[in-house]
Amino acid sequence: MAETREAIIQIRGLTKRYGNKTAVDGLDLSVRRGEIFGLLGPNGAGKTTTTLMLTGLTEPTEGTAFISGMDCVREPMEVKRTVGYMPDNVGFYNDMTGRENLRFTAALNGLPRAEAEERIERLLLRTGLEDAGDQKVGTYSRGMRQRLGVADVLMKDPEVIIMDEPTLGIDPEGMRDLLRLIVEMAKKENRTILISSHQLYQIQQICDRVGLFVKGRLVACGTVEELAEQTREDSRYLTELCVTPADDRLRDILRDLDGVCSVGREGGRYMIGSEKNISDLLAETALKNGYSLVSLRPCGNDLDEIYRRYFEKAGHDNGSSNGKIKRFISRNR
Repeated sequence: MAETREAIIQIRGLTKRYGNKTAVDGLDLSVRRGEIFGLLGPNGAGKTTTTLMLTGLTEPTEGTAFISGMDCVREPMEVKRTVGYMPDNVGFYNDMTGRENLRFTAALNGLPRAEAEERIERLLLRTGLEDAGDQKVGTYSRGMRQRLGVADVLMKDPEVIIMDEPTLGIDPEGMRDLLRLIVEMAKKENRTILISSHQLYQIQQICDRVGLFVKGRLVACGTVEELAEQTREDSRYLTELCVTPADDRLRDILRDLDGVCSVGREGGRYMIGSEKNISDLLAETALKNGYSLVSLRPCGNDLDEIYRRYFEKAGHDNGSSNGKIKRFISRNR
């Protein structure tokens, strides 16, 4: 993504305290127009409090937040006209149909009836709910409710969409549908999407950049590749190679390859440390020496591993937050 693209969300020194507890601590962040940005961290890290401050639902203790040049504190109504907010549990009237819920949202936003009806039809079709629009929302699955949530947000045609845990509790097929919708909204319509989530794998699939949040602080920000490079231990690459048959002979062969620093073996799994990416050489060497390749993948570029390394680097392996962080990472492995 071009660095020259304008920043549509600008946050400086944003802080929120509840008594002696600091939920968000001096947050600085810029999100560019048309970008999908993932705000990542365990429960209690401060993600939801940040989104609430951006949407004017709670006031910051200190700092500023602007969306499209509008002050989120001083101009909350103007911000709400520009921003669509989708909470983790979208609130609909269960005894009303999907279509009726969207009509209610249209009325709240002052849309003329004819325009609202046309937009409802288009959004039901776009979200794959055209056959369920006249069913009561109480019969909807979690995935259907989330897709209706997207339609609900799009009723007012927002420039910026803030989503809190949008993929939580959705089955794989519903997940794919929702992620496709999110990407379309950003890439085809140039909307800015800010996603607060702890679903690491989903974030890695669709986000242009991610921010890692812990105890109210943003400890790192960038693309997954940039964060992996920043935390790469000893500037080495780590590659996992799985073959059949597995033996110590291949381990010795791999150790002699140019650029290899270390080789570890556990059953049919070899972990190779190297000075650069030598995946092609590893595959070629294994095949040439009579081994069948089962899998080959770089290690350390997954968000769960990046997240773990950042906390180790920052000295968070002890203290009261450590158990929560480890549970957060283990759930996403």
